[in-house]
Amino acid sequence: MRAGRRADLGTAHDHVRGRIDAGFVDLGEQALKNVTRPVRAYAVRTNDASIAPASTAATAERQAPPRLSIIVLPFANVGGDASEDYFVDGVTESLTTDLSRIRGSFVIGRNTAFTYKGKAVDLKRIGRELNVSYVLEGSVQRGGNRMRVNVQLIDAEFGHHLWAERFDKPLADLFDMQDEIVARLAGALNSQLVEVEARRAEKAPNPNSMDLYFQGEACINRGASPDNLARARDFYDRAMAADPNNVDACVGSARADIMAAMQFAVSDPSATLAAAEAKLTSVLSLVPDHARGHVALGLVYMATKRASECVAECEHALALDRNLATAHGLIGSSKLQLLRPEETEAHVLEALRLSPRDMGAYHWTYNAGVAKVALGLHDQALVWLRRTVEANRNHPYAHFVLGATLARLGRQEEARSAVKAGLALYPSFAVSRFSAFWLTSATDKPTYVAQFGPLWEAMRMAGVPE
Repeated sequence: MRAGRRADLGTAHDHVRGRIDAGFVDLGEQALKNVTRPVRAYAVRTNDASIAPASTAATAERQAPPRLSIIVLPFANVGGDASEDYFVDGVTESLTTDLSRIRGSFVIGRNTAFTYKGKAVDLKRIGRELNVSYVLEGSVQRGGNRMRVNVQLIDAEFGHHLWAERFDKPLADLFDMQDEIVARLAGALNSQLVEVEARRAEKAPNPNSMDLYFQGEACINRGASPDNLARARDFYDRAMAADPNNVDACVGSARADIMAAMQFAVSDPSATLAAAEAKLTSVLSLVPDHARGHVALGLVYMATKRASECVAECEHALALDRNLATAHGLIGSSKLQLLRPEETEAHVLEALRLSPRDMGAYHWTYNAGVAKVALGLHDQALVWLRRTVEANRNHPYAHFVLGATLARLGRQEEARSAVKAGLALYPSFAVSRFSAFWLTSATDKPTYVAQFGPLWEAMRMAGVPE
């Protein structure tokens, strides 16, 4: 099909609409194989229940819904105040747009979704009519000076509830609230859809490449332990063996290797990082709009002390997908390497805004604590570091920096207790090892010593071995 024929499809729809006993559901513009530009697609819905739904020329019977296929139904305005419909509708529209940024997703267009507004709907019927796996529905309720948003993800085939979330916030600028609600929902749904697809894949008698990819993603989402990373890498490698063109699996494999290298869970971290960088560079040359691929490359740059390059990659990723909390977290970490600790907290706060329950949030809060220590703001550092330890008590560096902070605040007994907890996790830790780590990334050693020297001294005060 030539791109120039694209207008003929809409013209054909206009000619037959109202002249045959059938309805049409606008599915929005869809990307089709071997067609360079998007094509607007319509589903035919007959008005005679005795007549089977029309099938396309490509298939004689209904196919299984595409993976990650979803419709966002118009959110209900529970308060009923018509003046707030614009806010409620805006949440629906923006969420539809943001979910369409998830790689591999099939999201029904807003024009179709809004045909169901204000109607009692059968969710399983919607799933059959639009051939989608999931339905997202929600409501917005304003009460006094608060705004409450409820959402639930539903399996369209069986009508089962898969996930629910509630946001209850003080009323602020409505557009800012809309942006925050949509960003948090899109991020949470991305992870949740991966988990659901992984559970489906576990039951598949003959898992294909994407089944294996989703199982790898689910492993990492459960926590970046060495065992989880090894299992994820196995799934990714099997996915690539089944389909060498599965770029998502290739990016996942590289990401698992990077994280393992940063934990010293591989025999040669430098070689592993170099191989991961080569793999990601190759993938991004073929698929330059792979946002998570750019974040993974940024992680390589941070691990190899190229903070400026990390920031550039993460900023590019955010231009492609504004909801990537990990990109903000990495930028915050890089600002420490760049000797700009005063900028770290803002990026950490943005990462937490987008993904407040993120499995990796303790990395972000730890970096915010280190940044506050570097700035001499020990009371603020204490808040961030305690939050880190509460989120992950197996983070040894957090215990050592917490001990140093408590020592600076004159709380020596608590400082020594924190150091003892850290040494139980990392018995060979020493101040000299920690300072050497920071100095290896220094292009300006005197400035590094000036900023982080007080931290090393405070560690000694807290009882960390030299």
